[in-house]
Amino acid sequence: MAAAHGAKFIEIVNQARKQIRECTIPEMVARRAAGDSFLLLDVREESEFAAGRIPGARHLGKGIIERDIESVVPDPSTPLVLYCGGGYRSALAALNLQQMGYTNVISMDGGYRGWKELGLAIES
Repeated sequence: MAAAHGAKFIEIVNQARKQIRECTIPEMVARRAAGDSFLLLDVREESEFAAGRIPGARHLGKGIIERDIESVVPDPSTPLVLYCGGGYRSALAALNLQQMGYTNVISMDGGYRGWKELGLAIES
């Protein structure tokens, strides 16, 4: 079960969500099935990523994404789908990437927990 989030944290996440694009887990699954090309970025902590992840995801944690994104993804028009545990950290990371000039960023609402709850494949 996820820890309760503080009111101020929820407030900044909700503000970020007004400024970014989000997708649902089924929408992301459908994009993959249709052969859409995008880079799936897991923005959770390294220990979370090591414990399990969505197949094909690349790790670029929320704590370092702004620092490292330009070397990992030099083209700011690259389609990116970000996820975290539930969709909060990925929303904040998506907003920061947009502010850095990345133009095709989506945060996956529901995150890794939602993915697992739907019984979708994971890798470890």
